[in-house]
Amino acid sequence: MARVFDPINRAAEERYLFRLIIPAFPAFNIYSGVAKATTALGPVCVATAANELERWDVEVIDENNYRQFGPKDGQGRPDHADLQRLRPADVVGFYGGLSSTVPRLYELAGLYTKWGVPTIAGGQHFVGENIEEALRSGVDVVVLGEGEEAIKELLLARQEGRDVSSVDGIAFLDGGRVVQTPERALMTCFGKYPLPDFALVRNARFKLYPVGWVRGCGMDCEFCTVKGKVRAAPPERAVAQIAQLLETRNARHFFIVDDLFGQRRTDALRFCALVADYQQTVRTRLDITVQIRLDKATDAELLQAMRRAGINTVAIGFESPIEEELRAMNKKLKPERMLDLTRLYHKAGFLIHGMFIFGYPMPDGVEFRMPTAQRVKRFRRFIRKGHIDTVQVLLPVPLPGTELTRRLQTHGRIFPRDVLGWEYYDGNFPLIEPDPPVTPEEMQKAIRQIMGRFYRFRSMFKIGLNVLVFPAMLFFLHNVKVGWRIWYRSWRNDLWRFAGWIIIRRWTREFNKGVFSRKLRDARQRLGPGKKPGALANNPA
Repeated sequence: MARVFDPINRAAEERYLFRLIIPAFPAFNIYSGVAKATTALGPVCVATAANELERWDVEVIDENNYRQFGPKDGQGRPDHADLQRLRPADVVGFYGGLSSTVPRLYELAGLYTKWGVPTIAGGQHFVGENIEEALRSGVDVVVLGEGEEAIKELLLARQEGRDVSSVDGIAFLDGGRVVQTPERALMTCFGKYPLPDFALVRNARFKLYPVGWVRGCGMDCEFCTVKGKVRAAPPERAVAQIAQLLETRNARHFFIVDDLFGQRRTDALRFCALVADYQQTVRTRLDITVQIRLDKATDAELLQAMRRAGINTVAIGFESPIEEELRAMNKKLKPERMLDLTRLYHKAGFLIHGMFIFGYPMPDGVEFRMPTAQRVKRFRRFIRKGHIDTVQVLLPVPLPGTELTRRLQTHGRIFPRDVLGWEYYDGNFPLIEPDPPVTPEEMQKAIRQIMGRFYRFRSMFKIGLNVLVFPAMLFFLHNVKVGWRIWYRSWRNDLWRFAGWIIIRRWTREFNKGVFSRKLRDARQRLGPGKKPGALANNPA
């Protein structure tokens, strides 16, 4: 087997540098603002594991949160030529968790390859044909699956100039042929790894810190990339992460990144009890957001424990208010029941962030037609009735490796990727031929109509009005907590709705200056109205 990494000629006392890069979004989008205040947890975990190696220094560069002191290029992104001149990296890694950032990933991989630096990439994007695409786009090694152990073995191979074929769970080219080593076993003993070290993320500023303690998800949704056996660290580990961040970085705002909070109920209750006790002991209050299933609203004990723990916001995947679409997604709830459960979350005192998918494609054999205007009305009515505090409406994305993607590929409904590239895979652009009578252009306009009606300029005036009515809290002196909750929800929601209006306005301006509309016309023409089932439309770029 060919040796992939050459040895580093370095004196015994000298150290090496591993740089892990989170590539920038291709353009301004609805995530840009939040991305400037946080980072992805996975790369930090991998970097922290690599930092245990005796002779390696490690740094993370998050191009979306790069705001302090670092050299920048003309677009305000990291200037990697200057970075490499100031701190020459011996190996560079790339986070491929978001398909929309892959073009930037390949751009940087080619740049570092030109400079003679070995490159490694990992993340959920790299499945199937995407593995070979990466290996022919400047990436030397692709890590398949979890990377904490693989990265340490690869860095030692680089240090010593060893053959990497003994490293499990990777892919590389040998003589122009893709070689995949045996699959690496899933991590189960999380306690042997250090807590994520956010100090490794250079040139960044944080307000929201990601925390995780459960990997995998047992729901097996057709459109989702998070799959596999549910594995969890003890709740004490998650509490230790929060305590460390509070005590070393004065962190107050946390996002539990686990796909479904509460899917291990006993552990979730213990976590909540431990976090509540910790806050009482150190006399502070934290603000925590979690992702959770709608049907957990019936678990009164869990909801009470969550509130005591400082979990103030729940992010819920409503997906759709249209019953036929819910059945297509294998959701067991009807829209009326969803509204009932939403009211239970509100009654318990939670802020609700609702996540929706507009225009979900029906499976084979299901005849369902609804005009775009009627769909938009259904979404607006549901959001209004549910009093949802903040909303996010995206289009269906044929993400790599999902059942939805395989189904749409079979019927030739995915627009050719050599026309609509990976940079559009962020949920804001139509990438598939929708069910009639809806058109791709209508789909994209619809999500702007829904969110544009929700996030309004007039909310700016209501922000000031809420300040003026603050003295009305005097009427709640018998229960200040309830009065504060009512006032704060109104003030906070108006603030977010005005901020959302600014984001949508800027995104629309950037979209109008772009070339997507022309590319969409080309893609639809290439796909053709007469495509037959079985034709593969998702041609590689």
